Parts: sequence; structure tokens; C-alpha cells
Amino acid sequence: MAGADPIVSGMAGRYATALFELALEVKSVDAVKADLEKFDALLADNADLARLVRSPVFGADEQGKALKSVLDKAGIGGLAANFILLLASNRRLFAVRNVIKGFRTLVARWKGEVSAEVTVAEKLSDANLEALKAALKSVTGGKAVDLNVKIDPAIIGGLVVKLGSRMVDSSLRTKLNAIKHAMKEAR
Repeated sequence: MAGADPIVSGMAGRYATALFELALEVKSVDAVKADLEKFDALLADNADLARLVRSPVFGADEQGKALKSVLDKAGIGGLAANFILLLASNRRLFAVRNVIKGFRTLVARWKGEVSAEVTVAEKLSDANLEALKAALKSVTGGKAVDLNVKIDPAIIGGLVVKLGSRMVDSSLRTKLNAIKHAMKEAR
């Protein structure tokens, strides 16, 4: 089932599939997903941690020791922590964000959800988040929507929504670029 998804492919896809199948086997899919999302949020918020994860300068032992401390402090344990440490020991930690993305995709498919990636300029309020989920649910024919919200101040305002193969870019940056382009052509 999990291996048939062409979106989850490559090295990161193989790791995501292996983790998903193991989580299914031990009936801890939701717990693993929550821990992975917590780690992904830590990576997004902490430049030093992101550098540790991406940099080939750090050895597997150094990454493992540092990660063990970070995971303990963040309260990430069990299968997710062991998996992240395994990625470090196999020198594949640089791909952890792609593995998490693949894992999310597999979980969403297993639950019958649709995965959507939303980029906003600033954090959405709970009311706006629920309204966005409801709007996306109506577009998907009533399927539950698993949102992965990213914050990127560079889009200035509005939002960019990726839902499956569809993308809607209503960001202010894109609109300003279109106006700029139109003004250049008008000369």
C-alpha cells in the first residue's frame, strides 16, 4: 500500500515508508506523526539545529549526541526519536524534513485525508485556520484535510495553497510581480 505512492519516492520515501509501516505495526502512527511534527517545528525555528542536521561537517557521533539531548528536552521519544537517531547514524539526517513530509503523505493517505501545504506571511489565528480547513474540505469533496502550514514573511500577504497537484498562489508578492511585469510590457 505505502510503496505504491509515487509522491513518496527516493531515499527519503524509502525511509518514510519503513517508518510508516513500523508505526502501523506497533499501532503508534499518531504518536510518531506528532513527534515528527514537533521535531520539524524545532528545525524550522532553530537555525543552529537546522545547521547541525544539514551540515556534512558534523560526524554521525556528534549529530547523535546533540540530537539525543535535543530530543530529550523536546519530549520526543519512542519510535520517532529512535528513527531520527537512526538517520543520524546512517548519515541521512540531511533528508529528515523530506522523510517527515513523506511520512505525513502516507499517514494522510492511510486516514483518507488530503494533505495540503499552506504558506502564509504570518501565523494564522485558530478561526482562520478552521475556515481554511473548511474551505479546502469543500474543494476535496468532503475529505478531511491535513494542513502543513509554513510561515514565510517574503510572500508579504495572502497565501499559497498546494493541494495535491493543484496550487493557488494569492500572495501579495506574486500580485506585485505581475503588476511590475505588466508595467514593463506597457512601456
